[in-house]
Amino acid sequence: MSEQQLTGASAVLDSAAHIELTERWAAHNYRPLPVVISAASGAWVTDVEGNHYLDCLAGYSALSFGHGHPRLLAVAHAQLDRLTLTSRAFYNDQLGPFARDLAAFTGKDVVLPMNAGAEAVETAIKVSRRWGYEVKGVPAGTASIIVMEGNFHGRTTTIVSFSTDEAARRDYGPFTPGFRVVPYGDAAAVEAAVDETTVAVLLEPIQGEAGVIIPPTGYLREVRALCDRHRLLMVADEIQSGLARTGRTFACDHEDVVPDVYVLGKALSGGILPVSAIAADHEVLDVVTPGSHGSTFGGNPLAAAIGREVVAMLGTHEFQDRSTRLGALLEEGLRPLVGAGLDALRCRGLWAGVDVDPTLMSGRETCEALLRHGVLAKETHGATLRLAPPLVSTEEDIGVLVDALGVVLAAARAA
Repeated sequence: MSEQQLTGASAVLDSAAHIELTERWAAHNYRPLPVVISAASGAWVTDVEGNHYLDCLAGYSALSFGHGHPRLLAVAHAQLDRLTLTSRAFYNDQLGPFARDLAAFTGKDVVLPMNAGAEAVETAIKVSRRWGYEVKGVPAGTASIIVMEGNFHGRTTTIVSFSTDEAARRDYGPFTPGFRVVPYGDAAAVEAAVDETTVAVLLEPIQGEAGVIIPPTGYLREVRALCDRHRLLMVADEIQSGLARTGRTFACDHEDVVPDVYVLGKALSGGILPVSAIAADHEVLDVVTPGSHGSTFGGNPLAAAIGREVVAMLGTHEFQDRSTRLGALLEEGLRPLVGAGLDALRCRGLWAGVDVDPTLMSGRETCEALLRHGVLAKETHGATLRLAPPLVSTEEDIGVLVDALGVVLAAARAA
């Protein structure tokens, strides 16, 4: 295809042309499946040729409420007509109500709004260190944070400094010091890593990017207890696992654990624009003072209006209940596939990690086969798939996913 054909403003491009255009002009930091989405509603998306697909990635849980939820679109449209950005140099009429509602929803005193999830994690790291120096009394310049093997908290230089994924780290050094990596799910290893410089333990209650890895029962309670013993902040990254994805408001709720800091994002955005935040009590967040941290877009009126509506929707518990019910249906449907193409299944609410038998096909090959059967999914770490349909999915949608995966695995076994 010629350059003129690719860039013509009036041209109607097919999928192949869109893919060629993207590959030509966008950096290759992703390897998308060969589908070009042009419209979406609820749990379903449509490509430029008019084919329909069930979205079982849901923007890594950013689209927990589906594509174009009418309540969220109505709020967004109304706010777009009024005010979108002021910067935090001035007050706006949306941030206060959003902060109040989110703080009450999390059971914390205050919130600090940001945009992308990685920004919220960076904020939690900075706050933890400053709390360590100003409240706990750790010697200046020594603060350390305990983190977990297999973690995924974002892509900034500081965050990839403690990643154990070599693809995320390679050639990005030198790295930020001050982190100790221990095995995930091992509370004794966490305690063994504590010393006089330790200020916080940062963890995902369920590791999403690692393949929906659920820690042993009691692990979160043990980490909570050791944080109390050693006066450490327990920082829970609930960016993917939180806000109803696992059937509870937060994944920590499955063990009745309340962290010192919630890190939130993805679903808080309603899938419309980046919205993230951390929530904590005054003892923690009051260490942040004017000029010590900020964001041009963090807490903007459009984001605050949407985030507040998300909190209101979650307050009905409709989505927690849907996640529990549909998640049980998903697990029931997938369980017979273990030993028949799947090596393992991990499910918590409407969130599942499935390990495909690598002798049959890779995770990428499985996703490509599912695409041909009208289902969008994403692999991680070789032969593992993460399945996270929108919480607005129907029972029939879950059946479509289960049936498609069954057909794909059966075909691979027969080949």
